[in-house]
Amino acid sequence: MVIVAKVDNALRLSAVDRKATALGLTIGQPLANARAMLPALKVVAANDPADLKLLTQIADWCDYFTPLVALDGPRHRLLDVTGVSHLFGGEKPMLDLIRNSLQAQGFAARGAMAGTAVAARALARYSDGTIVDSGEEEQAMRSLPVEALNLDVTTTHALRRAGLKTVKQVASRKRSELVARLGATMLDILDEALGNTAKPISPRKPPPDYWQEQNFPEPVATEEVIQAALKSLTIALAKILERNGQGARCLEAVFFRADGVVRRITIEMGAPTRDPAIIGRLFHEKLDTLADPLDPGFGFDLIRVCAVHVERVVSEIIDLNAYENKRAEINFLIDRLATRFGTHRILVFQPYDAHIPEQAWAAVPAQHVQLSKLSWRKTRKEKDAPRRPLRLFARPQRIDFTMTQHLLWRKVQRVVVQSEGPERIAMEWWRHETPQSARDYFRVEDCEGRRYWLYQQGKLPEWFMHGIFA
Repeated sequence: MVIVAKVDNALRLSAVDRKATALGLTIGQPLANARAMLPALKVVAANDPADLKLLTQIADWCDYFTPLVALDGPRHRLLDVTGVSHLFGGEKPMLDLIRNSLQAQGFAARGAMAGTAVAARALARYSDGTIVDSGEEEQAMRSLPVEALNLDVTTTHALRRAGLKTVKQVASRKRSELVARLGATMLDILDEALGNTAKPISPRKPPPDYWQEQNFPEPVATEEVIQAALKSLTIALAKILERNGQGARCLEAVFFRADGVVRRITIEMGAPTRDPAIIGRLFHEKLDTLADPLDPGFGFDLIRVCAVHVERVVSEIIDLNAYENKRAEINFLIDRLATRFGTHRILVFQPYDAHIPEQAWAAVPAQHVQLSKLSWRKTRKEKDAPRRPLRLFARPQRIDFTMTQHLLWRKVQRVVVQSEGPERIAMEWWRHETPQSARDYFRVEDCEGRRYWLYQQGKLPEWFMHGIFA
């Protein structure tokens, strides 16, 4: 069986199984040539989105070992395990665990450890299971073919035509010759492969500022154990945040399932928080509202809580009038509602520097609101009737309003008994290419006591319903 993809308007083999490889088929070979060699060939079309989704899931699972995981082409994943291998019994047990776990999930996996990414990639492909200490990459790379450097096809072909078939032969040439013929980029790759230089990997996700995790000797699946583990992790993380004078604005709980599936849930707070009771309550709210429940499957063998976004917590003196307590309760209510219904659904109104009614305010997420330099403009005196309706329509609605004091709106006729106006509001002429006529607003009341906010506009007056009073 082979997988084919269109490359330069031609169908070529992008992957081949072991049997096809044994029969002489190679990656990059035209499909027509492959069919001529093996008429009974089974061909499957490449599905790049499905491949990317699967490889992303594998990368998520690799977070079990280290938060520094990088995507390296369509078939490779780079893990920076500096300082974490001792958690798994050493480098060899860790490498064996990764390879065996992937194979248990049904994947054909190769792996190696080295001081540089280029050396680790090459050894994983040509010397599976190899572990090379930092500084010894040159000795391990010498015997590998030149393809191990993962250069482009043209450069690899040029090296082979020059008789340089191994990394040792390439390294033996003068650096000036290599730069003159193949460019400085190739020399940088060679230096990294030999351990002379090292570049840090670019993780697909920024590592969290603080995190706590709990491994389980046996996978856990009961809700009580999962909740208890989540509670203990939040308490431990809160102590670390308090020690560093920080508070979390965004927290993520990661659940690693025994079969390789990874689930993540995220909570956000409007203000930096390190109170474990509040954090635990928000996680509980999030778990209760998941559209796709947290399925433990065969059980979770690792649970991790990460502080994704932290801010400095400034100590404040609490007033005796309990205003600060009231504000904290409101913030907690906002966080609970946002956790349950979504941040984009819990909004707060802020003033905007515009005199047009529908543009004089903006609705922003309550959790991310910042203090505005503007203040709400007072439009009425004490004990006066409201001058603006409580509810404005997103778009003014056209109505029929005749001089006989009959108002036709939404196919219902209403008799107007009182009116007040006009209040003229001019449009912002500098924002429009064509002049916009002013609006004349009226407050009217029908015979049943309902009050409306209307305006007329244009030379031939057109009437619009803009809002209704409570």
